Amino acid sequence: MDGALVPGVDLDATALMGLKHLTGRGAPTGARRLAARPGGIVTRRRGRGSEIDDVRPWVDGDDIRHVDRNATARTGLLHARTFRDERERAVLLVADFRPAMLFGTRRAFRSVAAAEALAMVGWRAAAEGGRIGLLAVGTGEPSFVRPKGGERAMSAIVGVMARAHADALAGADRADPPLADSLETAVGALPRGGHLILASGLDEPGLRFDEVIKAAATRVAITVLLVADAFERDAPRGAYAFLSRDGRRGWLSGRQGGEAHADYRRERLAGLGVGAIEIDAAAGPERVAPLLERLDATR
Repeated sequence: MDGALVPGVDLDATALMGLKHLTGRGAPTGARRLAARPGGIVTRRRGRGSEIDDVRPWVDGDDIRHVDRNATARTGLLHARTFRDERERAVLLVADFRPAMLFGTRRAFRSVAAAEALAMVGWRAAAEGGRIGLLAVGTGEPSFVRPKGGERAMSAIVGVMARAHADALAGADRADPPLADSLETAVGALPRGGHLILASGLDEPGLRFDEVIKAAATRVAITVLLVADAFERDAPRGAYAFLSRDGRRGWLSGRQGGEAHADYRRERLAGLGVGAIEIDAAAGPERVAPLLERLDATR
């Protein structure tokens, strides 16, 4: 039927809304129990924060901006304020919908698996009080939703993600732009101390990828949901014909050693100090949800 969604190829907003029931099943981790603020995704402490912790006598090396005028006037001696580190609860979901992600040999395209995983992360963060935003990356202008709190924000994200995926399918014959450029945009959209969660296969990362990640890590926490299709790991050497939904035909080259390629991506991220969770595009949300409970452990 014309206009009908193709399971595993098209992104179904209703199905993403339904993934809410898969979140929050696990017991809270120690890190989440100890979180100073609500927000679902525990992030590294960044900066000095803005909550006053104590007022103490001045010591060499203190910032002149932190002089406490009242205590100084009262005692006649310089006093400085100390600040309690905050945990910024903003989470930005980055969905890679570039052409290389619009591929899959079992169950679903990698792009669909990426969206499902991000939706589950987002629902959990929303349930625990976090502010969630979205950057959906394709070949044109990215789709952006500013981080906001509540289930209404997550509902908006689901709708924008589904529309962005449909747009990506319409431009699937274009070349992949470098991922690094979009990551730089994503980091700029997050406040210091936020958490960037990228779902991608890391195809065409770009020459500046390592540089961008290293710079980003000084401002925000980063986690990569590393999405892979079975064909990448297990395809025997050879050539495979394909037919796209719009009638295009072509060939894919199978290669042995796909697992070595996956290892290289993991090692590259580890070398950059970035946590990664591997997502099998063939696994449905029921199997992926428990993996995402480990997200806090990557910090």
